[in-house]
Amino acid sequence: MVKVIGITGSIAVGKSTVSSYLITHGYQVVDADLISKNALCKGTSCYKKVKDIFHCLNEDGSIDRKALGNIVFYDPEKKKILEDIIHPYVVETMKKVINECQDKLIFLDVPLLFEAKLEYLCDKIIVVYVDELTQINRLMKRNHIDQEQADHLMKQQISIEDKRKMGDYIIDNQQNFEDLYKDIERVLKEIKDEVIYE
Repeated sequence: MVKVIGITGSIAVGKSTVSSYLITHGYQVVDADLISKNALCKGTSCYKKVKDIFHCLNEDGSIDRKALGNIVFYDPEKKKILEDIIHPYVVETMKKVINECQDKLIFLDVPLLFEAKLEYLCDKIIVVYVDELTQINRLMKRNHIDQEQADHLMKQQISIEDKRKMGDYIIDNQQNFEDLYKDIERVLKEIKDEVIYE
């Protein structure tokens, strides 16, 4: 039976780098962000609901993602409405992939794993960690935003320090790539020893 390992962290901690490493080394990684993005494509149940509620379409009928983002950025109520549309679609899609997986391990890359209370999907959880100062600097640089905007984005999530305490395994992404890859391999060995061969 497949073992499910969650991968999470907070915004701009480098979680996608960890997922990319796992993919290139032959592991199956389910990307919740990609599923969320696909949820808004024409033809999905989510597309119709978002179209009817938020009325933000491009000329070709596709969802105007930038306009949608602007609507929910500072409006918690509308953000919750959007999440309630997309999250069930994401969860059902992930469950389907897990059920069809033939490998011993499958990884779920879910940025809001704790916030969405999806721990129940996982046998164990990896938290990708950097300290908050490193996180905010990376976020400002990556998104080309100021500190106020970065603070706002970070406050939408559980803090990385709290998530660190909630994980089963911690991958430290404050160093260079070589050290990061060594840490990933260390955690993979622990997972195989503790989860697969238990």
